[in-house]
Amino acid sequence: MATSGTTAFDLDIDDIIEEAYERCGVRTNSGKDLKSARRSLNIMLSEWGNRGVHLWKVELKEQLLTAGTATYTAPTNANDVLEAYISTTTGTTSSTNDVSLTKISRSEYAALPNKGSQGQPSQYYVDRQTIPTITLYQTPDATTYTYLKYYYLKRIEDAGAYTNQADVVFRFIPCMVSGLAYYLSMKKNPQLVQQNKLLYEDELQRALTEDGQRTSVYITPQSYFPQG
Repeated sequence: MATSGTTAFDLDIDDIIEEAYERCGVRTNSGKDLKSARRSLNIMLSEWGNRGVHLWKVELKEQLLTAGTATYTAPTNANDVLEAYISTTTGTTSSTNDVSLTKISRSEYAALPNKGSQGQPSQYYVDRQTIPTITLYQTPDATTYTYLKYYYLKRIEDAGAYTNQADVVFRFIPCMVSGLAYYLSMKKNPQLVQQNKLLYEDELQRALTEDGQRTSVYITPQSYFPQG
């Protein structure tokens, strides 16, 4: 059986827009239609930031600690900080020693005493502003553990030029197209809104489920002691 032998299928932004308009039963007739569709696509990609963790946008950041400095600014494209730990070295070597940090809320951080006291950090608080910041407790003395390492969730990039490809992995292409069709139907063909919304939510849920982490599951049997 002859097959293509390739796995490089992707869509440019203009192809995504064209497919979405076709699902709405509408033809793109002007540059205004393209601009409107690209704006809707960017709004939808922004809304995906409320739909959980997208694994392809998770990245590790290494931050050199400064003695007496508790707060550090995350990269400008960061949406949230997922996990953090302190380390004795940059990278990973045979001499690297890591210690996990516990993530706490704003209220828990506010209740901590002696925030300026220096030592080995054990907790961190993320202030999710336009650009998130990470505040450590205790304030690091940066003697043994000299690096803060954390996994952060990056924002999905804007659509940009029509010849660009979207900043999503292949398994999200179907829900991206159906989602844009749903957004455009609200503008161009209201009769298809409910139909396109159902299809979009179904495909998005499948993609989010597939994007989850597969980890080992351990089942511990419980002892049963019958009465009597």
